[in-house]
Amino acid sequence: MARLIAKTPAEGLLPVEVAGVRLSEVDPGGLTSVAALGGADIGAALKAATGASLPGPGATTTGRGGARVVWFGVRHVLVMGPPVAALDGAAVTDQSDAWCTLRLDGAGARDVLARLTPLDLRPSSFAEGATARTLLGHMQASITRVEDDAYLILVFRSMAKTAVHEITEAMESRAARLRLT
Repeated sequence: MARLIAKTPAEGLLPVEVAGVRLSEVDPGGLTSVAALGGADIGAALKAATGASLPGPGATTTGRGGARVVWFGVRHVLVMGPPVAALDGAAVTDQSDAWCTLRLDGAGARDVLARLTPLDLRPSSFAEGATARTLLGHMQASITRVEDDAYLILVFRSMAKTAVHEITEAMESRAARLRLT
């Protein structure tokens, strides 16, 4: 009988630090997709389940037990943290094994991401708590600014190695440019 060993998506690839910017894998707890069905208003049920209100487009909210609710699309959120049970009026799906959750932080994190995404990452446009579904290189990703110089990046689990490679290359490219100036 085969013996299965649980591994994180980026196991053995991280952490990486280049010129003061660090890329690491984080354990978000559970990842639960919550999509409103029909015309259902799931705000009250979500608040009761997580302590967090329903975020507007491009925003996140936080609740009890470290729950972070991330806008994921029209009438769709991703709850990071404690698992969410069934909610009236919503399709609730455990996505914990589907995503690789990375944290990019340090004084040059914004410059590194700017090499990979079309987002305007200036603080005036992408403030702390802002989130977007976007491209990261050639991959689909969710990027959330969690602190002044820190971002949570979610990519599909199958793209973990590629994401680490591309972000690391952007980190090294930024470092090389710093050495030239």
